[in-house]
Amino acid sequence: MNITKLTVHELQEKVKNKELTITDITKAYVDRIHEKEKDVQAFITLLTNEAIEQAKNIQEKKEKGEITGELAGIPIGIKDNMCTKGIKTTCASKMLENFVSPYDASVIEKINEENIISLGKLNMDEFAMGSSTEYSYFKKTRNPWNLNKVPGGSSGGSAAAVAADLVPWALGSDTGGSIRQPSSFCGVVGLKPTYGLVSRYGLVAFASSLDQIGPITKDVTDSAILLNIIAGHDEKDTTSSNKPKIDYTKSLKNDVKGLKIGVPKEFFGEGINEEVKQSLQLAIEKYKELGAKIEEFSLDVSQYALATYYIIACAEASSNLGRFDGIRYTYRTTKFNNLKEIYKKTRSEAFGSEVKRRIMLGTYVLSSGYYDAYYKKAQQVRTLVMNKFNEGFKKYDVILTPTSPTVAFDMGTKSNNPLEMYLADICTVSVNVAGLPAISIPCGVDKEGMPIGMQLIGSKFSEETILNAAYTFEQAIKFRENYQPRF
Repeated sequence: MNITKLTVHELQEKVKNKELTITDITKAYVDRIHEKEKDVQAFITLLTNEAIEQAKNIQEKKEKGEITGELAGIPIGIKDNMCTKGIKTTCASKMLENFVSPYDASVIEKINEENIISLGKLNMDEFAMGSSTEYSYFKKTRNPWNLNKVPGGSSGGSAAAVAADLVPWALGSDTGGSIRQPSSFCGVVGLKPTYGLVSRYGLVAFASSLDQIGPITKDVTDSAILLNIIAGHDEKDTTSSNKPKIDYTKSLKNDVKGLKIGVPKEFFGEGINEEVKQSLQLAIEKYKELGAKIEEFSLDVSQYALATYYIIACAEASSNLGRFDGIRYTYRTTKFNNLKEIYKKTRSEAFGSEVKRRIMLGTYVLSSGYYDAYYKKAQQVRTLVMNKFNEGFKKYDVILTPTSPTVAFDMGTKSNNPLEMYLADICTVSVNVAGLPAISIPCGVDKEGMPIGMQLIGSKFSEETILNAAYTFEQAIKFRENYQPRF
């Protein structure tokens, strides 16, 4: 039995039937990390020794009946922008290279309550700014399907770790596609929940009105299980929704008969790779076979959603990253003559080029004389984007698009061309602008064997609908049984 190939719900079943112990599972993942992490480079901070000790402790308590939770002892990976008490939280930046958080993020508290074991903190683009995980200060994560290609970003470490079987599931964050796009590139399932469904307390902020924590998993069932744990109201987050708790696993009915799926023609136009289009067309045909009602329609948001997203995101990043000044808890330059030099040199030395680029753009659009022309206008267009989606959801239950216009690209090919890199998010950013839920699931591979992702978008708080639509498709094509990374 290859333990690390199993999904979380399969691991649960093995533990329940006493075919595996918690220590068996944790040791298998630790061994896998020791064998493969040097190639994938998915982790910033490893907690393998701590995980083994924790597993022994949980196993003993389970045997005594002191712990009864079904997820107790299951390992997980955490994107390194979520605060973890007593453990480094670096955001993949020199600025926070030695920062140890004094508290846990709300999502970390929730997984700790379930006695889930963290295997470590996962690599990402610095402060979650990027689409390839090449902008990390520490290392460049590689795609397990082809080590010469990027895993996507900014949650590239999370997606690569799941795809490479270094963790059974992981937490990522999504500001403009940072869960869904790397999930597409790495052939795994990535869910971006509705804004406010999952608490952002303890998530190091990039763009506060766009950021959302969500699961990256091997299959849709695991995604529903992890969402069950992390979703829910949090009084420490003023944007947190008061919606009652739902068991999302009960929505997985393997039936889409009568489901109305809208396919926006603008998301299949110029710039979308032909093999991606073909794979999505086959997926559409599969949905028709399964009894869903498919209709093409116009959703004219993609052309201005990208510009809107980058204005809002950069403006909020400029504000949020103002706290990293070398005075309080971050890196501080060693050579300075006055307070002004501390600020200037610290930020110049500790921020990477992409972070500086976005701070400068954000500061510009918020500056006197430009605020109305850019930031205010972007917020007005944001309302327009929301309204366009709302119109679509009056007619359709789900909107189907590509997750990314291409499959994973070669390392280094876009990192020096910011505009080309930004276009990698063109299919995903409008979802964050509108605060909607969306899931990316693999729907095929290209001629080189690289995975292609399909995005299913729902109206606000319709996670049950998109999870069932994704689950039904997953059961029909059985992607994991037919395709595996060559790694």
